[in-house]
Amino acid sequence: MTGQARAGRPNKLLRNLNAKIASIPMILTALVIFVGGTLWTVFYSFTNSKLLPRLSFVGFDQYERLWAAPRWVTAIENLAVYGILSLIFSLVIGFMLAALMDQKIRFENTFRTIFLYPFALSFIVTGLVWQWVLNPDFGIQAVVRSMGWTSFTFNPLYTPEIVIYGILIAALWQGTGLVMCLMLAGLRGIDEDIWKAARVDGIPMWRTYLFIVIPMMRPVFITTIVIIASGIVKVYDLVVAQTSGGPGISSEVPAKYVYDYMFQAQNLGQGFAASTMMLVTVAIIIVPWAYLEFGGGRKRG
Repeated sequence: MTGQARAGRPNKLLRNLNAKIASIPMILTALVIFVGGTLWTVFYSFTNSKLLPRLSFVGFDQYERLWAAPRWVTAIENLAVYGILSLIFSLVIGFMLAALMDQKIRFENTFRTIFLYPFALSFIVTGLVWQWVLNPDFGIQAVVRSMGWTSFTFNPLYTPEIVIYGILIAALWQGTGLVMCLMLAGLRGIDEDIWKAARVDGIPMWRTYLFIVIPMMRPVFITTIVIIASGIVKVYDLVVAQTSGGPGISSEVPAKYVYDYMFQAQNLGQGFAASTMMLVTVAIIIVPWAYLEFGGGRKRG
């Protein structure tokens, strides 16, 4: 019987055969375009390519020039400040909004649409809107001064020391709504019996969220962090729309550095080296996520 049962079982390779055949074009596309393009970029980052790629190897010279460039160092510092604050505030504000929305408030659909609407806008539109809002001549500063507070000053986009925070404000306005929706979906997945048990035991609401609900939402938090982090690494549109990297180079970011060197300075080798460093950053984010989602899960199982 056992032998007959085994013989009756389909081979693992033949299971869902139609789906596997249908996925072949996508797999080939990923291998040729994404993997191939990545290897091509890394390969030519070790060359002295200028306007066009050329096989003139210079070893790690491009990387040495990259990390010796004040503009790149400024871009990395800005990305670190922007990334850390964006991650923290997006998660905190998004979760708090989701917790409020989960209280079955009136007009929930309306509020959810309002909070999510900015995410439907392009980064260029968001950047231009906030460039106007933060403009000292007719933005927040001008409005407050017209109300009598003539000494009020708020022009982050024109102050090199705090310009990155002006970009952060626009990013939070646009992205927090998506985080709220992801968190709200996670909260709606919590069994109602858990909330009832916490109320019966007299556990305060904040302790219920902190020690029961949030640990149960671990997969949601991991996915949300990966989405936020990937957006942080490739931030470009907001900077170009709001400041174009200025004042000076004070709001420079890695993605803009890559674009400028590859398409304006006509220095492909330097642009490829910067792209490779961005790839390393993405790998640092993706690899732990993949381990937590897949490798860690198998071990626990």
